[in-house]
Amino acid sequence: MLVDSHCHLDFPQLADDVEQVIGLMRANDVGCALCIGVSLEGLGRVLQLAEAWPMLLATVGVHPEETGVREPTVDELVELAGHRRVVAIGETGLDYYWHKDAPEWQRERFRTHIRAARAAGKPLVVHTREAAADTLRLMAEEGAAEVGGIMHCFTESWPVAEAALDLGFHISLSGIVTFRKAVTVRDVALRVPLDRLLVETDSPYLAPVPYRGKTNQPAYVRHVAEEVARLRGLSYQQIADATTANFFNLFPEARTKVAQ
Repeated sequence: MLVDSHCHLDFPQLADDVEQVIGLMRANDVGCALCIGVSLEGLGRVLQLAEAWPMLLATVGVHPEETGVREPTVDELVELAGHRRVVAIGETGLDYYWHKDAPEWQRERFRTHIRAARAAGKPLVVHTREAAADTLRLMAEEGAAEVGGIMHCFTESWPVAEAALDLGFHISLSGIVTFRKAVTVRDVALRVPLDRLLVETDSPYLAPVPYRGKTNQPAYVRHVAEEVARLRGLSYQQIADATTANFFNLFPEARTKVAQ
């Protein structure tokens, strides 16, 4: 079995075809997918999916790229994280690619999520783009190591990965690892300890080879796992077993939730 540790099935590219998406997951032995919340306004759609399909789980958070949306409070995130299908706080973090002036509001939003995760006792799902130094600094300052979590769609250097690992986080690789020119990501794929590695799709984006440029979906996480196995000289089954075990070790409550 495989787990897709990060997807957006509520996004328009996939929302109308969820039944077909679930069917293809089953056909490819993808037994669980984590559906990511990116705003409070859209959280209802994510929760509806996780309630309707036992193989889907949810997170609650406000993405660092989201502007013009309602800002969460620590108390609100903690309350929402109490939903029976929610296993993590996020997607949160910093993105200086889209917000090049590194606005303080973005950093404060990240701090709010870390504080909520600690209060709720839930892991974090962290997004970072062109903001590695500040992301790691805030994680350390706010005690993110207390709950750990996922560095999702990891594209940073090995030293950044090492620092995140030292804070108790897992490294999740997306379809980017199948791109021939993604040298940095492929290097990280070789170095991450096997017991801290996860795989994801970030559906509907970043479809792996051989689907690059098309709409991504959780079933395609198999291609990510196969490429990581090839790079590391391991079997596909070894990567599937390890990344699935890592996911359920990080989210122990998910074992019973997925079985329900």
